[in-house]
Amino acid sequence: MGESGLAIKKTYRVKRSKDFDQIFSAKHSFANKKFVVYKLNTNQPHFRVGLSVSKKLGHAVLRNRIKRLLRHAIAEFKPYLTDEDFVIIARSGVETLSFEEVKKNLKHVLKLSKIYVDGEND
Repeated sequence: MGESGLAIKKTYRVKRSKDFDQIFSAKHSFANKKFVVYKLNTNQPHFRVGLSVSKKLGHAVLRNRIKRLLRHAIAEFKPYLTDEDFVIIARSGVETLSFEEVKKNLKHVLKLSKIYVDGEND
């Protein structure tokens, strides 16, 4: 995971509570069994992502592992993401997934929400 160029800069993150509230209040949500994604169309020059992992999923080390996996997957998807703000909420069961499974499930829900756009139909 230490590869250069795969980090998400702070300008690509939703951090403030006000920003999270705005995205949630837009009520554009999409879900699969492992993730829920809320999105908000903004006039940003690039996407911004917020991550939410509940304490119900495990202790701090496990929650941080899930967030690391999500950030790494988002960094890989970066060229295909639209210029919207979105929040990813991890659901129960994600803590047992491998990185490849996290990527597959995340890609699925991002395609449902039309945040992930490419020429493929998988």
